[in-house]
Amino acid sequence: MAVCPAGHASAAADYCDVCGELIGAAPSPAPVPVCPDCGTPGVDRFCEVCGYDFATGRGAPARTAGWVAVVAADPAYFATVRAGDGPDTGGLAFPSHAPERTVPLTGPEVRIGRRGGSDTPEIDLREPPGDPGVSRRHAVLLARPGGWTLVDRGSTNRTCVNGSVDPVPFHTEVPVGDGDRIHVGAWTTITLREIR
Repeated sequence: MAVCPAGHASAAADYCDVCGELIGAAPSPAPVPVCPDCGTPGVDRFCEVCGYDFATGRGAPARTAGWVAVVAADPAYFATVRAGDGPDTGGLAFPSHAPERTVPLTGPEVRIGRRGGSDTPEIDLREPPGDPGVSRRHAVLLARPGGWTLVDRGSTNRTCVNGSVDPVPFHTEVPVGDGDRIHVGAWTTITLREIR
């Protein structure tokens, strides 16, 4: 049912049945803003692609140099773990929803593990999808000039690098850098990225 400019309900869509006033077309929806930095349609406050702030008109913050760890559930690594026939591998199922996440590597030490009590590692693998093969204090990344070193702290299920099935030695610094993949637990691969 149409409504005239005076607010009357009308069965006719062109002129009001009550007052005879012309009933106009429905207002067109507001245009969707387009991000001026990357051209993506804006549906929320921030651009989903580049982070532009539609409310303030400011571009995405400049990326600063540094390091990040990209944490992902890796089906190829999971297949390697399952093929190893460990005592618990038969009951494992690869997660159906495993969002990739990026963790900034800051400070002299970045711990890898699962939170417990008040101890939360910087790379917390208890977060969804929650890798059951990761120890609470699994490994640590240590900042070194020009990169990082990886130390397995004596984890139960070991730590491998770059697709190798041979685990890194316990309590030994192993140099890692841009593009290196750290495999822990049942399905987690952590890829190091240097941002320049």
